[in-house]
Amino acid sequence: MTEGHRPVLLAEALDALAVRPEGRYLDATFGRGGHSAEILTRLAPTGRLLAMDRDDQAIEVATRRFGEDPRMTIVKGRFSMMEVDRGMAPWQGGFDGMLFDLGVSSPQLDDACRGFSFRKDGPLDMRMDRQSRPSAAEWLNSVPEAEIVRVLRDFGEERFARRIARAVVATRVDAPIITTSQFAALVAREIPRREPGQDPATRAFQALRILVNDELGELTRALPAARDLLRPGGRLVVISFHSLEDRIVKQFFAHEARGDAYPTRLPIPQAMLAPRLKVIGKPVRPGVAECAANPRARSAVMRVAERLREAS
Repeated sequence: MTEGHRPVLLAEALDALAVRPEGRYLDATFGRGGHSAEILTRLAPTGRLLAMDRDDQAIEVATRRFGEDPRMTIVKGRFSMMEVDRGMAPWQGGFDGMLFDLGVSSPQLDDACRGFSFRKDGPLDMRMDRQSRPSAAEWLNSVPEAEIVRVLRDFGEERFARRIARAVVATRVDAPIITTSQFAALVAREIPRREPGQDPATRAFQALRILVNDELGELTRALPAARDLLRPGGRLVVISFHSLEDRIVKQFFAHEARGDAYPTRLPIPQAMLAPRLKVIGKPVRPGVAECAANPRARSAVMRVAERLREAS
């Protein structure tokens, strides 16, 4: 662990990866390196780890901590880049295991300047890669009301999306919404009924963050590329933190485990369906002790699949 960051489901994720000392692995979401550090402890000198992240601060941490380790390669970028760049050097040869720890990291949440948290006043930014556009504030102050409603409903499952969107449009006529506290206060005023134990701004902030970083699109594009880059017997481990992400992972694993689709009445043998993945075990959630030590782990769910060998 580093810089106050507690990697979620650390032991469970490493057990699921079944790291081999001479294997080749990908940490697609380096964060602050908790999972990467543990993978390295299990690798022999001939083992290899590729770590990537889209956040410049994460890349700085990776370079500082592991830049001298010959087993480690560090790449800045979105994990969906596997889809278009998988013929290039970092991806060649495939992997024996791949880890996706989705969502925002604790250091990102704790830094008010990043704008991820409704509990800290700062610029309403939310970009994981601060070289990308637009920021949350730029988007919120420029798009039509109907688009705000759609995003709050689709990405935040916010029941009061229309009320919030109407208030945003009315407010920005006089002055743009540029800080986290402005937006959080606006949302709180427009929500008449509170969910016990949850800040009223939770869903709206989640929606904007997902939108600004294209989190669901990134995941949807990355999963097929990850499947194709797995070596036979390799493990794909995905840790999700909300139902929208987990649904994508669950459905993808189920589809790949079933194999190709044919009309239901055709007598197709199982071998002809050509399933590409096998689901390993049941979804794993943090235990009581981990949730008590790290409340941000409470919503986590981990799913694991293994790449099947090609039919001969």
